[in-house]
This record gives sequence, C-alpha cells and structure tokens, in this order.
Amino acid sequence: MVKAIRVYELGGPEVLKWEEVELGEPKEGEIRVKNKAIGVNYKDIYFRKGVYKAAAFPFTPGFEAVGVVTAVGPGLTGRQVGDVVGYAGDPLGSYSEEQILPASAVVTIPSSIDYSVAASVMAKGMTAHMLLRRVFKVEAGHTILIHAAAGGVGSLLCQWGKALGATVIGTVSTEQKADQASQDGCDHVIISTKEDFVEKVNEITEGKGVDVVYDSIGKDTFQGSLSTLKSRGYMVSFGLSSGELDPVPISELASKSLFLTRPILMEYIGTRDELLQSAGELFANIASGILRVRVNHTYPLSEAARAHADLEARKTSGSIVLIPDN
Repeated sequence: MVKAIRVYELGGPEVLKWEEVELGEPKEGEIRVKNKAIGVNYKDIYFRKGVYKAAAFPFTPGFEAVGVVTAVGPGLTGRQVGDVVGYAGDPLGSYSEEQILPASAVVTIPSSIDYSVAASVMAKGMTAHMLLRRVFKVEAGHTILIHAAAGGVGSLLCQWGKALGATVIGTVSTEQKADQASQDGCDHVIISTKEDFVEKVNEITEGKGVDVVYDSIGKDTFQGSLSTLKSRGYMVSFGLSSGELDPVPISELASKSLFLTRPILMEYIGTRDELLQSAGELFANIASGILRVRVNHTYPLSEAARAHADLEARKTSGSIVLIPDN
C-alpha cells in the first residue's frame, strides 16, 4: 500500500483526501516510480472542480512528477531500476507516493537538475515551448503580451520570449510580482489591479498592438486581450483561472483578421519524438541559464489541499511542488 491524494467528488480543496491505495506491479511496457517531487498545476484545480473531466471516480489528481524507477515490467528494455525519470501529461495520478507509468511517457532527468526543479518545470516548461515555438513562433522584433507574468508558466514565457528577441509586456496583480516579472525579462510590466491593461498596451505599442497574447486567465481578460492585438495577431487562450469564457462569435475576429487558438500540451507531445524534442530543448535552456526556474513554494504531499487553496487565492508566485513523506 502507498499513500495518495484521492478525489471522490467535485468541489473545493477540501475534497482532496489523503489515504492508502493499492498500487500493484508494472505490466508489460510499464515502470513503477517512487516519486520524489510532484508538480502542481492549475490544471489540477480544473480536474478537482470538474472543468476537465476525470475518466472515473475516485481519482488521484496530478500529471507531473519526478522520481526513481523501482521496478520495470516484463520484457522492458531501455529502463532500469535506479533511473531518475520525469513525466508530464497522461496519465493522471502523480499526487501519490508511488505510481505505475507507461515507460514511453517518461524522459530521463539530467543529473544536473534538482528533483524539485525538474518536477516543477516539465509541464510548465514544455507548455512554454509549445506556446513560443510551435503555436506561434516568436522571433526577434515581435511584441508579445503575457498575462499572469509572475506565474509558473508566465515566468518561463517572459524569460524565453526575451531570449528569443521579443519585446515582452507582462501583466501581474501586485508590486512584488511586478519586480519578479521585470527580473524575468519583461520590458514593460502592467499591474492589472491598478491599471487598465488595454490602455497601457495601447500606450506602450503606440496604438500598433501586439503580435500575440498568451492568456491563461480567461473570462476576465479575454475581450481586452483581443483588443490589444494588431492586424492578423494571435490570441492564444491556454488557461481559465478566472472562469470559463463566454461564447465568442467568430465574427469578432473579422475586423482585424485575428487568429484564435486553444492549445493543449498533449496535442504537441503526442509522439515520442515530439516529447523528447520538447523536453530536450527545455532542459538545454535550463542548463545554459536561459531559463531560471523558481520553486517558490513546497508543501508535503499530504497537504495538497493547502497548496490548492493558496494557488487559487493567488498567494503564490513561480512554481509549487509537493514532496512525498516517504
């Protein structure tokens, strides 16, 4: 038996239950991993609330972790006991002391990267790679707007976007987060609780607008984000922290021939080659110092509910990691 977080009903952080579960042994093509650090993502909250649907109840949330291989399935080659591996994506279940994973879903974690750093950055970092290099390919001369610029993904987008030569505009909610965003490469930081971000973007760009908006907030910022785009700009909606979007008439995009997309990571790392390329570029940028990963908050795995509450209350910045007690 191992301890894990289980969800029996949808709701607030209080539905996250800490209990024993039966794990079993890995089958063909699978490995058993003892988790050392577990990443927390806003997507975990979406599953807890039912915005995203789990396949069945009860379920163990989480889709990102780093750990040590403790057993391999029959006939499996290429993995051995003692390997340090990480994954982000399918399957759900990382909020657990140990888990069974498809061997094809994991990548080797470089020895130079700490467990907590790797666990905090795989999903967020590969998401940043997807957004900046594949959904819209950011290049020198582009002007980009990043909402929640001090958040886990936002921080990486700022640093990576700046390294690519873009002019980076970020929105944050507090002075403290504004300082972090500036350190992460934002050329212009807008405190959205004090300033109208649409007016400020218009002022910064001298009315020209931005090439792309990366919007993880959703309902509260969507319409404003659209209005900040230049002709043929890209509206990239990849999160809903403020709630579901209202229906969007496609005619709203016509006046400036805008592009609108709602990408998800699994569609961009769906093949083994895509996964290895994305993780490889991410780890290379960490090793070279292009990306600085902030693990600003750690919680015991048993206190996942507190981590969720703090994340939803916007009390956190950077990344959150859960540490198993084992």
